[in-house]
This record gives sequence, structure tokens and C-alpha cells, in this order.
Amino acid sequence: MQAEQLFTGGIVRTGVPGAAASTALAVAGGRVLALGQDALEARGPRTEVIDLAGGALLPSFGDGHAHPLLGGLGLRGVPVRQARSVAEILAAVAAWAAAHPGAEWVTGDAFDPTLAGGGRFDARWLDSVVADRPVALRTLDHHTMWVNTEALRRAGIDAGTPEPAAGQIVRRADGSLREWGAIGPVLDLLPAPGPAEQAAALAEVCGLFAAAGITWVQDAWAEHGHIDAWLAAARDGRLRFRANLAFRAEPVSWKDQLEEFAADRDRIACEAPGWLTARTVKFFADGVVEAGTAALLQPYDDCPHSHGIANWTPGELADAIAAADAAGFQAHVHAIGDAGVRLALDAIAETARRNGPADRRPVLAHVQLIDPADLPRFAGLGVIANLEPLWAQPDPLMTELTLPRVGPARGARQYQIATLQRTGARVSFGSDWPVTDYRPLPGIATAITRQTAAGNPDGGWLPAERVTAAAALAAYSAGVAYQAFEERHWGMLRPGLRADLVHLAADPAVIPARELRDLPVLGTWLAGTRTH
Repeated sequence: MQAEQLFTGGIVRTGVPGAAASTALAVAGGRVLALGQDALEARGPRTEVIDLAGGALLPSFGDGHAHPLLGGLGLRGVPVRQARSVAEILAAVAAWAAAHPGAEWVTGDAFDPTLAGGGRFDARWLDSVVADRPVALRTLDHHTMWVNTEALRRAGIDAGTPEPAAGQIVRRADGSLREWGAIGPVLDLLPAPGPAEQAAALAEVCGLFAAAGITWVQDAWAEHGHIDAWLAAARDGRLRFRANLAFRAEPVSWKDQLEEFAADRDRIACEAPGWLTARTVKFFADGVVEAGTAALLQPYDDCPHSHGIANWTPGELADAIAAADAAGFQAHVHAIGDAGVRLALDAIAETARRNGPADRRPVLAHVQLIDPADLPRFAGLGVIANLEPLWAQPDPLMTELTLPRVGPARGARQYQIATLQRTGARVSFGSDWPVTDYRPLPGIATAITRQTAAGNPDGGWLPAERVTAAAALAAYSAGVAYQAFEERHWGMLRPGLRADLVHLAADPAVIPARELRDLPVLGTWLAGTRTH
């Protein structure tokens, strides 16, 4: 068979364990046709030749946990992500409000929670710049919301409001709401973006992700109101990556949600085959350490009366995951604290007991703290550990908010990527964008070095958890393909698999790991079609 495309002039890293690198790759019909000399011999008069220019061709990246639509919508509010002080946030809020006098709400996404002591933000600070309209800003981790007095008033939150069951209202002059029980009343009031706004957000994100070498994404929080935008993007040819959508299950309403989840799943399978699936249900076992809401087995060091917040009772989470599993859904569980991880593992074990053996591939996302007794349970239960490697560094979020809360002993067993791999657990990587950078290469560099962008500390933070370049690259490709139940289609480069490819300016296996952060992505192909 004649090749439609021939990649040559560089190195081809196939991602196949133990396989030698190649120097050429041929594509036909959107799939890998041949490698090496066989690829060269498949060249014909109509073959398009792509010169790798001394760079490297690899399996494209997948993102095992991201929020493309929600993140894209967040780009349209107050630009607070780059703010380096509370004063800069306030200036951005004032400027955006002045430029959008007709906006009912002033909203912004992904500001740095370390900018105020203890991550506590005051409503009066926002009142000083916008008092006549509600303001709602969300932190990078999306588990804390900073609001002004008018937003609190509209949500019915005042000094006499009782603490919600699965959230926290930070009690002072106040303006910080933590977790869904506290944030939910405000979220329910925010104007829903229309189809055109959602479509524009997805289009923008498609360009960003394709430019980063990404061809598959796990949307880790989809809602019924998002489905039309996703389907329109697939129908109109605007998607540049494939995606699986995970519907968020709520503790109080999951029984009623499952029927709608199944209907949306079937609609997507019918209307966007080959582009979209919706076979996953998302559960939040707990919150985040930096807000003091991740569920811990032992109390927080800085708050000895608190173990954090578990969003589900053990029995209810087991019932919900088992019911979703019986309906044919994969479980995807946000679990950060060691108690949250155990809660999720126990529910998955109970699901297997009730429903019997199956290739269910449940995912635990983030797994920041794992009790030593629970480490072997991942492999034993067939649980995929999805980690966001960019978090595995001593940045201000870690040094100023996280470590003071958990102390040195627990702090020394965070993001145990290498340990999980040694136990035989399946590991996939993701970005959790817009929480952190969507680009895989900075995360891969961090997994290898466990250092900040400035190269600190020497030798890496918790260096025993560093992984090899091959392991890090595989977690962002083959590891995600396995999570997606698509390892027979992509994730490696071998004849017959889809030609989902990324062209990097240099070979990531040989350049210094720190240089990976800014290594240019020169091209991305989805089934042989260039998307970047």
C-alpha cells in the first residue's frame, strides 16, 4: 500500500515498551502504515513528505482530566489568572465591570488562592470596587469562591446562615465560600451561557489544546446543558480533539440524574460517533488540601478539630458508584485526601463485590495523599491513578497553604507517582485545566524533575517519586489511552493504530528535562489530519 504521508528527517519515538526508536513513519487511511525502512519503501508519487527537521515524532498526548468547556467559558470573564496581588485582582475587577456595564454579574476564573493569608478573602475588598452588582471569583482549584456582599445577599447567605452539609462559609467579615455546599447557592444564580458563547469557548480551547499536541480529552465535569455545544462542534467540524464527557453526580440527586445521564450518553453516541463519548460519571469524594476541605484520616495540623469534608457517606458513595457501574458507566472520582482516597477505594471494592468481575477501569483523580495501606489497592482493584504532574513541585500553593496544613510527615508522601507505578498500578496524567497549565510538556518535565520552573530544589522535591522521561511520556499518552478504553486505537505508534501524532522540535528522551517545559510543538495530527 502506498503511503499518504511520510514522516522522516528526525527520530520516531513509538512509545512501545522496549522498542527501538525509528527514523521514519508512514501513514495511510489515518493509521500508521509502517515504520523505518518499510515506511520509506511505502513512498509513492503522491505521498506527502513531512520533514521532521531533526525533531521527534511521538504518540500525541491525551489529557486524562481537564475541563475544556468550563475553562473556555472562564476565559471570558475578569482576567484574574495572571494577577500577583489582591490589589491587581481588584483593579482587574473594576476595569472589567466598567467595560461591561450591562453585565448582571461580574465573574472571573482561576485566581491564585495564596494571595491572601490562609487563602481567606474578604467581601469588603470586592465591595470597594464593585458594590452595585454581584461579584463571584473562583480560585485556581475551583473549590473556593470569593464573592462580594451583593452576591452573598442574593444567595441568602448572612451571619446567621448555618454551615452547609458539604461546604464551609469562612466566618469573618467574609467573602470566602468553600466547596459545593457553600458555593452552590451562588452558582445557581449565575446566568447560564448561551449556545453561541459555549461554541465560541470550545472553538478557542480546541485551538489551544491542538497546539499543545493533545488529541483526546477527558472532560471531567459535563452537564446536560453542555451537550448541544459539544454536538454542534462535532457536527460543524470545529473539534480538533476527541473527548469523553463525565457527568457530575450530586450526593442529593444522583438517583434522579442517572436516567438523564444515560439518555445523554446514548444521544452523543448516535450523533457524534468517532468524536465524542459520554461513558463516565464524575464523583467528588472530598475537597482540596489548600482550602482545608480534603478529607484526611487524621486532623489537619493547623486546624486540629477538622478532618476536612467528605462529600459522601461511605454507603451512599458505594450505592451511587455501583448503580452507575450497573448502568454501564465508568467511575471517575476526585479524591485528594487520604480519607477521600480510602472512601473512593472502598466504594469501588464494594461495587466489584455487588456487580461482579468486569473491565470497569475506575479512575481516582489527583490522589494527592494516599495512606500506605491503600497503595497496593490501586493495582488490586484495577483502579487507574490519574495524577496532575505539574502539581508535584514546591510552588507557593504547596509551601504556603498545603504543607502548613498537613505537616512534614504527610507532606513527604504527596503525589506518589513512582511508588504507584512500582506497585503495578496503572497511571495516567492530566492537567485539570483551567486549574493549571493545559500543556502536557511542563507537566512531563515536572514529573521527571519534581522541580519548579526555576529549578528548585536541587535534586527535586521528594526525589524518590521522580519518574523517567519514558514513563512520564507514556502516562500522558498510552496511560490515557488505557483510561479511555482505547489502547487498541492510539497511545503508541505501531502499524494499524491511529496516526495520532505530535511533532516536537527536539527529542524529549535526550534533552535536559527542564528544557521540556518550553519545547516547541511543531505539529499535531489526529488520525493523519493536521490539527496544528
